[in-house]
Amino acid sequence: MALDVGRRGLEPERPPAEPADENGNDVEADDEELRLSGLLSDRRRLLALAVVFVLAIVSIYLILPQIVGLEDNLERISEAVWYWVVIAVGFNVLAFAAYVALFRGILGGRTDDQLHRRLDIRASYQITMAGLAATRLFSAGGAGGLVLTYWALRKAGMPRRRSACRMVAFLALTYSVYLGALVLFGVLLFSGVLPGAAPAGGTVVPAAVAGTVIVVLGLVALIPGNFERRIHNVTGDGRAARLAERFATGPATVATGVRTAIDYLSHPSRGALAVAGAVGFWAAQIGILWASFEAFGGDVAFGVLVQGFFVGMAANLIPSPAGGVGSVDAGMIGAFLLFGESGALVFPAVLTYRVIAFWLPIPPGVIAYFQLVRTVHGWERERGYTSESKVTAEAT
Repeated sequence: MALDVGRRGLEPERPPAEPADENGNDVEADDEELRLSGLLSDRRRLLALAVVFVLAIVSIYLILPQIVGLEDNLERISEAVWYWVVIAVGFNVLAFAAYVALFRGILGGRTDDQLHRRLDIRASYQITMAGLAATRLFSAGGAGGLVLTYWALRKAGMPRRRSACRMVAFLALTYSVYLGALVLFGVLLFSGVLPGAAPAGGTVVPAAVAGTVIVVLGLVALIPGNFERRIHNVTGDGRAARLAERFATGPATVATGVRTAIDYLSHPSRGALAVAGAVGFWAAQIGILWASFEAFGGDVAFGVLVQGFFVGMAANLIPSPAGGVGSVDAGMIGAFLLFGESGALVFPAVLTYRVIAFWLPIPPGVIAYFQLVRTVHGWERERGYTSESKVTAEAT
C-alpha cells in the first residue's frame, strides 16, 4: 500500500490561527500551560503517589513472592554477580542517550531556528529525563510524561498543532519498533527459525495482535492532513459545521503524526537520528534484561529473551495508579514463565531489571525536571523581552 508521505504530509496544511492578545501571545496556550503547570506541581497528588509507590513496592517485592511460593528467591537478588549489574546499568545509560536522540530527531524543532536553538542537547536531555520520571510517577500508560513533554514544547514556542503532531510521530515511531519486533520474533520463534520455546500464547497471538495494530495505523495514515477543510467544504458554515471541524482536528493531527513516523521508517535517511534512537532505546532495554538474567547465571535463548520482554511490556497498558508499578513486573514474570523459564531465575532477574530500568531513572529525572523549570523560566523571560521589544519597535 503506497502512501503519500512527502514533505507536505509531515505537517498539517496551515492550521487555523490561534487566538492571540495584542502582543501576539497565544492566549489559549497560556491558559493551557497554566493548567499543565498546576498538574505537574500538585503536592497532594505527589504525596498520594508516594503512598501508592510504597504500597506497590511492599506488594510486589514482599507479598507476591509469598503468595506464589517464591519468597526464597528474594534472597537471591543479593547473590547477583556485580559486574553484570554494572553492565546492566551501562545499558541503561545507553537507553537514556537513545531516548534523547529520538527526541532530537522528531521533536527538536528542525524547521524553526529559534526552536532548534532552544531545544538543544541540554534541553532535550532535561525534557526526556523529566518525562521518563513523570512516566513512572503518573499512571495511564505514561500520561505524565506526555503531559510534561507537551508542556515543555509549548513553552519552547512550538505551536499547539505542531506539538501534537510531533508527539504523535514520537509515539508512533517508538511503538512501531515495538510492534514490529513482536511480529518478527513471534513468527521466527513459532516457525522454529530461532531456537527456544514457542507457545502460541507468547508468539503467534501477540504477533497477530501487533500486526492488526500496524494495519490500523496504516489506515489512520490515509486520513488527509486537511481533513478539517474537507469537512468544512461538506458541512458549510454553522454551529454543527464548527463542531464537525473541531471533531476532525484530532484524527487529522494523529494521521499527520503517523505519516511522519512512516516517512522516517520508509526513508531512514530523513530521520536517521530518530530511527536510531527508537531502535536503540528498545535494544538497550533488552540489554538491561539480558545482563540481569546473566547476573544470576541465566542462559535465556535470544529469541525468547526479546519476545518475552515485549510480551511482558504489554502489561504497561493495564491501568495502574503508579505508572505501571506491579503490572509490568507481574507481566514480565508471567511472560517468561509462559516460555518455560524457571521461576527461580525469572523472579530475581526481572526484579533486578525493573530496579535498574524503572527505579534508577527517577532520581536523575526529578533533578532534570527542576533544571527544566529553570530553562523554561529562561524561555519565558526571553519571550517577554522579545514581545516588549516588538511593542517598542511598533510604537516608534
